[in-house]
This record gives sequence, structure tokens and C-alpha cells, in this order.
Amino acid sequence: MVQYTLTQSPEIILSVPGKDSQKARNKAMEQLMELMDEGKLPTELSNGFSPSEFIEVKEPEVTPSDDEDAITHAVQVLSNLATLKMKVQSSREEAMAIRTQIDKLFSDALVTEEELTDLKQGFKVLKTFAQSNVRYREARAQAEEARTILDRALKSGD
Repeated sequence: MVQYTLTQSPEIILSVPGKDSQKARNKAMEQLMELMDEGKLPTELSNGFSPSEFIEVKEPEVTPSDDEDAITHAVQVLSNLATLKMKVQSSREEAMAIRTQIDKLFSDALVTEEELTDLKQGFKVLKTFAQSNVRYREARAQAEEARTILDRALKSGD
């Protein structure tokens, strides 16, 4: 959709489907003629008017403000925190069970081959949990600032 106005009457906006083209300007000219015939054009075009004299009205590009960027970033940080928390919670129980089995390695008690195999496989879970937990704690520190930014943005202006 393209919009046109007149220098003489900037309050008049003529909307035409499509992009700015000669065809679109001709359609806008038809609309202008209808307005003139109906007596709805507040300006006299005594010198005549041609489609090339239309001024295209462009919507101003809205660039996000620094506050909007900060809010977007804050939401991303909090989303990341939620994802990490889910990972930590889902693997915590299994990781803690494996952690207790590690103590068997430091005791004089006999450990079966099956227990050692289970323990070796459990190290992957333990590693994933530990890494996720570290990332979660780091993300939580960052998320405090994100929460503050969102709280400020959500306060009403009353």
C-alpha cells in the first residue's frame, strides 16, 4: 500500500494498493478527481495538477530504543535461565546418586565390575549436570539485572 498527499493539502491522504509507480499515481489521481467532484478538496488546484506532483507519504521507520533493546535482552537472559534451571533440575537426582557412588572409589570396600561400569557411564551425566549447574549459577547472577530491567519496565506510570 502506498500513500500520497498534496503539497497544498497535506491533511489529504490518498491510499492506493501496491508500490509507488505511474499506475499507482494515476489511481491516486482518480481518487483526487473524485474528491474534487464531491467538493471535499479544501484546496483549489487552479494551476492544474499532475500525478508526478504527488508526494509519497512514507511511514517513519521505527528503530527500537535502547530501553526496548534492554528489555529484549533481559527476556532472553531470563529465558536462558529457565532453560538451564530445567536442565539442572532434570539431571540433579541422577547426578547425586552417581556422586554417592564415587565415594566407593575412595574406600577399601570391594566394587564390582558392574558398579564400575555403571559409574563410568554415570560420569557423563555427572559432567552434564555439573556444567549445567555452573552455567545456571552464572546465568542467575546475570538474570538479577534482567529482572530489575523488566521490573522497571513493568511499573505503571501512576
